[in-house]
Amino acid sequence: MDLDDIFFMKQALIEAEKAYHADEVPVGAVVVVENRIIARAHNLTERLHDVTAHAEMQAITSAANYLNGKYLSDCTLYVTLEPCIMCAGALKWSQITRVVYGASDPQRGFNQTGLQLHPKTSLRSGVLAAESKSLLDQFFANKRK
Repeated sequence: MDLDDIFFMKQALIEAEKAYHADEVPVGAVVVVENRIIARAHNLTERLHDVTAHAEMQAITSAANYLNGKYLSDCTLYVTLEPCIMCAGALKWSQITRVVYGASDPQRGFNQTGLQLHPKTSLRSGVLAAESKSLLDQFFANKRK
């Protein structure tokens, strides 16, 4: 496994833990360009009362603002959970170069729909998947109590 992918996914997990402690679904994301983090984000749907405030959407917006442009070419998104179709659509429009995610989402993930990311976007899954899934499982187990 690529050591850079592990390092940056750990940074996304730190964001997911922030969401967890804020009583948000614990998904975190970072956007990296030239081995440097330019955006950090986590779910804010509860805090903002906004169903579109997913970690990926927040990270895309932050990275675009940082770059002063709408396209994220030469960027990699690290996210702890497989993006949903909304986020995958935004990633496609952003023309991001690479997406790396941790845990798969068999219920709401974009892979189940057949949606494709941008043709130039490469995809890698399963990086620190167990850690990502464990945080999500713990969050939802606490919600069911």
